[in-house]
Amino acid sequence: MIKPNTKVPELALPLVGGGEFRLSRREPKTFTLVVFYRGLHCPVCRTYLRDLDEKLEAFSKAGVEAVAVCCDTKERAEQAKAEWQINRLPIAYGLSIDDARRWGLFVSKAIRDSEPREFAEPGLFLVRPDGNLYAAAIQTMPFARPSFADILGAVQFVTKNGYPARGEA
Repeated sequence: MIKPNTKVPELALPLVGGGEFRLSRREPKTFTLVVFYRGLHCPVCRTYLRDLDEKLEAFSKAGVEAVAVCCDTKERAEQAKAEWQINRLPIAYGLSIDDARRWGLFVSKAIRDSEPREFAEPGLFLVRPDGNLYAAAIQTMPFARPSFADILGAVQFVTKNGYPARGEA
C-alpha cells in the first residue's frame, strides 16, 4: 500500500495514438489524476471513463492532468478508446501485473472468455507534482467508484483551503 505523502511508483507506458505517458515528467499545477481501469471487457469502465472524458476540461481548469491506465494490449486499448468514444482522455496501456501490484491494485483472474487472463481492478490516485501521493481510492470490484464530480469538487476545495493529505499516520 502506498501511503499519502510518499512517492508513488514510476509509471511509464505507451499511449493510444502514439507517444508515452511518464508520470515523473508530468508537471500539473495541482495533481495528476491516474485512473486505473479494468479494460475493454468492462462496461462499468466505459461509463466511468466517458464521464471523465466529458469533465476533462473542468479538471484541466483545476490544474489536474488525467490519464487512464490499463493492463490491456495496444489493440484492446485502441478498441476501447474508439468504441467508447473517448475523445480527449489519454489512455495508457500495457501495465504489467507486477506494476499493478506495486500500486496496490487488486488483481483478478478471468471468469469469462472476453476477459484477459489477469487484469487490475480499478484504482484512482491523485499524485502531486513532486510525485507524492495525495489521495487514493482502490476497488476490489468494478462497482462503487468515486464520482468524478466529487473528485473535482474535492480538488477545488483542497486547493483553495490548503487541505493536507490524510491517512499517512
